Amino acid sequence: MIIDGLNLFTGISNGASGAPASGANTDAPTTGTQVSANIIDLGVINGLPTSARGGGARDIAIGDDPMMKLLVQVTTAFASGTNLQVNLQGAPDNGSGAPGSFTTMWSSPAVVEANLTQGAYIANIDVPRPVPGQPVPRYLQLQYVSSGTHTAGAIEGAIVLDRFDQMVGATGALSGYAPGVTVAN
Repeated sequence: MIIDGLNLFTGISNGASGAPASGANTDAPTTGTQVSANIIDLGVINGLPTSARGGGARDIAIGDDPMMKLLVQVTTAFASGTNLQVNLQGAPDNGSGAPGSFTTMWSSPAVVEANLTQGAYIANIDVPRPVPGQPVPRYLQLQYVSSGTHTAGAIEGAIVLDRFDQMVGATGALSGYAPGVTVAN
């Protein structure tokens, strides 16, 4: 899996300076509702036609094969909270080159604290289409909804072309089989 810094929602690597950024590539949501440290701008930039005033957003291959994937993974185990939900939100250009109103395009289930362990996937889906009635988004962000107050924990979120999706068995070995299953060679 290759993570492109321009497709990274989390961390300070893209110039974000405030909470919930906790490291170069990670965010540490603590309590209540917070948004990712970075907003991904799908606008056409650097001398190409501008996306301002409703112009086109960069094609991220929705409906293609392979599709771009949303990856949100726990990099440091969470502690002391109750649960965490992650939402992917999109917004159109407001006409001035900044985000308009964000609309939730996808929501994870609320993951209980005990399952927010290092390596756990919170989101491992294809990037969804805009919801009915939503303008084509130029901007994407993650929204974190926490119950309780997390005293530890960090996540990394990005849009990637592929992920490592192999299941990890109860013993920590890569597998998809329940403990006790023997496969004859």
